Amino acid sequence: MISKNTLKFIKSLQQKKFRKQEGAFFVEGTKNVTELLHSDFEVTHLLYTAKYQAQHSQLIAASKAAAYEVPQKVLEATGSFKTNDAALAVAKLKENQPFDVEAGELAIALDDVRDPGNLGTIIRIADWYGIQKLILSPQTADFYNPKVLHSSMGSFTRVSFFYADLAPYLSRQALPVFGAFLEGQDIHRQSLAPEGIILMGNEANGISAPLEKTVSHKLTIPSFGHAESLNVAIATAVICDNFRRGKFSRSDV
Repeated sequence: MISKNTLKFIKSLQQKKFRKQEGAFFVEGTKNVTELLHSDFEVTHLLYTAKYQAQHSQLIAASKAAAYEVPQKVLEATGSFKTNDAALAVAKLKENQPFDVEAGELAIALDDVRDPGNLGTIIRIADWYGIQKLILSPQTADFYNPKVLHSSMGSFTRVSFFYADLAPYLSRQALPVFGAFLEGQDIHRQSLAPEGIILMGNEANGISAPLEKTVSHKLTIPSFGHAESLNVAIATAVICDNFRRGKFSRSDV
């Protein structure tokens, strides 16, 4: 039987300060828990309902986590979901390990993207387009925020990331940096190789002035209507799609 102290510990992980203090985070729901159990994250606690156990008994048995079958109401009282009839899992945070973007790789850098839903969607977009590296500014939303993880739909397990001061990091990279601007070059008219770093800016202010200096290619998504701008996650998807389409010639389509 799971203790009240353990449930209190898990519930505290909804707040960033406790995630940092405890070095842990949690995910909820069938999709994210199942993806987490299949990943290289170290899972420490697993709470599941009889329904989830019936569908994933082998996965539960293979896990090294402390596992507890609990009623649905316990999951809902402990986690952030109003409705959760499946599972909740706790895992250890990964260290903030810097990495470089190598030749032939495409990565995404985010300049103060504050909304957790936007970050989670961008993680999912990166996974869809086979982009495995994210570089995040210190003011970007917390990767382990429950809303971020939920929005990523399990993609957080396949995308590497770290937080860094972007100006010096981007300045020392050998690959080109492509920035999204309203006044950039029409992305549909560019010949884009799937190599470099795509820099996306803050939801309200775009790319900051210090980071604009690191951009080697300014790109824009042309507008055909009257909207003032695109949501940053949608813009990221459009830009990634243009980079990936650049891999193929017309004869391949």
